[in-house]
Amino acid sequence: MGKYILGCLGLLIVGIIILAIIVGASWADSHNKLVRQSQGVDSSWAEVQNQYQRRGQLIPNLVATVSGAANFEKSTLIAVTDARASVGQIKIDPTHAPDSQADLDKYKAAQDSLGSAVSRLLVVSENYPNLRSDQNFVDLQAQLEGTENRIAVARNYFNQAVQSYNTTVQSFPTNIIAGFEHFQTKPYFQASAGAENAPQVNFNFNTPATNTAPAQ
Repeated sequence: MGKYILGCLGLLIVGIIILAIIVGASWADSHNKLVRQSQGVDSSWAEVQNQYQRRGQLIPNLVATVSGAANFEKSTLIAVTDARASVGQIKIDPTHAPDSQADLDKYKAAQDSLGSAVSRLLVVSENYPNLRSDQNFVDLQAQLEGTENRIAVARNYFNQAVQSYNTTVQSFPTNIIAGFEHFQTKPYFQASAGAENAPQVNFNFNTPATNTAPAQ
């Protein structure tokens, strides 16, 4: 009888050890997946920052070029300059994706405001033939158009990375591990209200201008 009990106890111990190995391996695999996906989110965020920074670096040259046009709308130039300054006042880690939706929304609002101001400047510039024939200006508007496209792509990739990461964080049994190790869901770039009706900006300065005189 004693040998039988000892045998059963031995099998139980072996079973516990095997179970512990399986649980440990599963935990390590889930942990590593969370780490990889979290790093993927941060990498995608860094690319978003790179594209926004590229746009920001183009703007001073754009403003300097446009300000040389006779009677160009001063309010439009001021709006671009002020919007760029507002973006610079928002301090956010370029290498670590925001953990707060409020922080990301505040950052997005400032960047969207800058984008709108630049778009307005380009639309108004259609009323100035000297700008439309200025090669430096034409090159700048082409670079800005390309940068806006890259920003949209980078934001889309970021949202995809966040979606994949958040799904893992919230899925069983990984959510248990995420809770123990303090992996939290991350916010998305959310579409602005009315984005589905966003106005189309024409960057082709070979087409006739839609306005006949500078706005006052």
